[in-house]
Amino acid sequence: MPLYEMTPDAFRPLTQASFADMKVRERDDLQRLLRTQINVLGDDLYVLTEEFGDWNDSRCRIDLLAIDLLANLVVIELKRTNDGGHMELQAIRYASMVSAMTFERAEQIHGEFLTRIGEAAEEARTRMLTFLGWEEPDEELFAPDVRIVLVSGDFGKELTTAVLWLRERDIDIRCVRLCPYLNGEKRLIDVQQIIPLPEANEYQVQLREKEQVGRKKRAERYDVRLKFWEGLIAIARNRHTRHANIKPGAYHWLGASSGTRGLGFNYVIVQEYGLAELYIDRGDALENKRIFDRLHARKDGIEEAFGGTLSWERLDNKRACRIKHVIERGGYRSPETDWPAIQSEMVETMSKLEAALKPGLAALGL
Repeated sequence: MPLYEMTPDAFRPLTQASFADMKVRERDDLQRLLRTQINVLGDDLYVLTEEFGDWNDSRCRIDLLAIDLLANLVVIELKRTNDGGHMELQAIRYASMVSAMTFERAEQIHGEFLTRIGEAAEEARTRMLTFLGWEEPDEELFAPDVRIVLVSGDFGKELTTAVLWLRERDIDIRCVRLCPYLNGEKRLIDVQQIIPLPEANEYQVQLREKEQVGRKKRAERYDVRLKFWEGLIAIARNRHTRHANIKPGAYHWLGASSGTRGLGFNYVIVQEYGLAELYIDRGDALENKRIFDRLHARKDGIEEAFGGTLSWERLDNKRACRIKHVIERGGYRSPETDWPAIQSEMVETMSKLEAALKPGLAALGL
């Protein structure tokens, strides 16, 4: 969106320019000005140094290296182009390279920087501590994370897509656009943080925190289910059942083939209960329904052999079908002391289900 000069009579659009047309250079102009006026980027930052390259490849240098109020290191990369090039890849590499920096090393490089710009190197520690609000250096609290700020005339779609993807994975990376304008002889810069939008940043932080909680809960759930299946498989192995050699996983189901393609005997476990089932899915809905109907025609004999009622689910709105029995004793959220009884009943139920269905499956001739 263009900028306008408001006159008594009208809004007069300003001429959008480019840094190249204005003969503005990255290092000698943008970087030189930002190193002492970093607040232009709209963040609470303190610049430690510029052109930092403390590694073997001297061609790789961080434009500006800063810290924030939480003592995180901040890698700031500058471009005067309209697409940002591949600066996000470059910045990620730099972030990994400085991630282990100590306060002592940061103080050293900041002193060297102060010397280069004509200021007293011995003030480095005091300035850093004052910015952080610390009385003494604390190596444990210093550089807990590395943030990335990308600054460019504009950003291409490939770059912004990559940045959004990285942010979804909890990488604190931001894009700040510096858009130049000409107003007669005056050179104006419109500074906008475009990723994340400032007004949406708090909401996005809340979403990330919610997702982090969700991931933690899912990981805990996976661990619990894996442990449950390991106990069930141990019982199946002792009884030499069909599932004896199945490798336990973290999903809510554990399956083994019936010997007929597309017909599997599955254990399923949820928080409050478990079940044993024959799951029918040969890839074709009509064939699945025909198989189910042929077995259902033997319902009375199958349930008599099983020793109880079964749940017959034709699932007309879905491709697959199932025949199951629910074990009400409990699920994976039951106390672990109850698991052996639940697992034993599930294995026993599966054995009875297999035996009851065996004649019907054989009659299918598949």
